[in-house]
Amino acid sequence: MPAQPTTPAQIALNDGSAIPQLGLGVWQVDQDITAEVVGWGIEAGYRLIDTAEGYQNEEGVGEAIRSAGVPRGELFITSKLRNAAHQRDAALRAFDETMAKLGIEQIDLFLIHWPVPSQDRYVEAWKTLVELRQAGRIKSIGVSNFNQDHLERIIAETGVTPVVNQIELHPRFQQRDLREFHAKHDIRIESWSPLGSGRLLNDPILASIAKKHGKSVAQVIIRWHLQEGLIVIPKSIRQDRIAANFDVFDFELDAQDLQTIRGIDSPDGRTGPNPATATFLF
Repeated sequence: MPAQPTTPAQIALNDGSAIPQLGLGVWQVDQDITAEVVGWGIEAGYRLIDTAEGYQNEEGVGEAIRSAGVPRGELFITSKLRNAAHQRDAALRAFDETMAKLGIEQIDLFLIHWPVPSQDRYVEAWKTLVELRQAGRIKSIGVSNFNQDHLERIIAETGVTPVVNQIELHPRFQQRDLREFHAKHDIRIESWSPLGSGRLLNDPILASIAKKHGKSVAQVIIRWHLQEGLIVIPKSIRQDRIAANFDVFDFELDAQDLQTIRGIDSPDGRTGPNPATATFLF
């Protein structure tokens, strides 16, 4: 068997850029500790950092970028447009605020956080992201929590396909139908809540696979995401778990493991809001 890599793969995007396959998410990380948490992540080896305007911790990410001792070109920074700023002028102002908080000249990936179809402005938001990319302020543009009909509409109305759709995805909610559409259109999937909001950590089926490999359940789940070709952004505020979540390159799930995990998929496995009906603004 060939030697396993010791760092995340770089996943090619449809615009010619590439993204690290394993990154650190900072959802629900308090602004006061974000810089320290992200610093631990960078120290452990993470180079993809995922934040959002709605997380209210972009300043902490920016502080970590400046103090990390890692060249800016080695880091891949993602943020997301808040739901209340889909109108063009509001989106431009919100983006300026993001860049000021992060303290960077160009962001690697910027996403529309939710489509919020009830306000029907996500196409306008997408056109604004296209404009910002053309101006050189964003390297790559994508979306988050978009269903197939939302994707079809923005592609049809702009001719621009997102590089990434960041969606809830984990072993109990595998979204395979939606993944087929993404593969057909060369849209990479990035998994949020990859551990099922922690609900999968006591799953007996996953625990048996973890025991077989001498790994934790979290490590098995992260490894599953990697082997499924997904980009994955686990989150923790504990230094030991941040490091452990990155320690997933010295083992491989076999065909039986993958088949077993496929069997725990459930159409009722969603833990977060449904993008078709989510109306919250922030």
